[in-house]
Amino acid sequence: MRDWLYVNDHCNGILKVLEKGSIGETYNIGGMTEKTNIDVVTTICDILDQLRPRVDEKSYKEQITFIQDRQGHDRRYAIDITKITNEIGWKPEEKFESGIRKTIEWYLNNQEWITHIQSGKYKNLQKKNYR
Repeated sequence: MRDWLYVNDHCNGILKVLEKGSIGETYNIGGMTEKTNIDVVTTICDILDQLRPRVDEKSYKEQITFIQDRQGHDRRYAIDITKITNEIGWKPEEKFESGIRKTIEWYLNNQEWITHIQSGKYKNLQKKNYR
């Protein structure tokens, strides 16, 4: 079980802490959305089935394989955002479903960036706006 947070919400949370937080205090930034890993994976597969169907017309879910958990694997990572919400007034704007869809769409629309990361070419490129 993990708490999932859209990247822009995380960045906005950090910004709010810098603007309104008290020096020396700790603020948890979370999404208030706990999901199991399999729930996240099946959601990603469902979205990919809609946005970029496989050539063989099968669901991406058919590619899911399970492995044995590592020893000492934590079963749950949870974040309590009460403090940042009460003291600073921050809370996430995106729901899990909309945030994960935006993330997948970004990756599908930025294949050149992915290729450069995978190949290591990004180390030699000048900055390019991938928003």
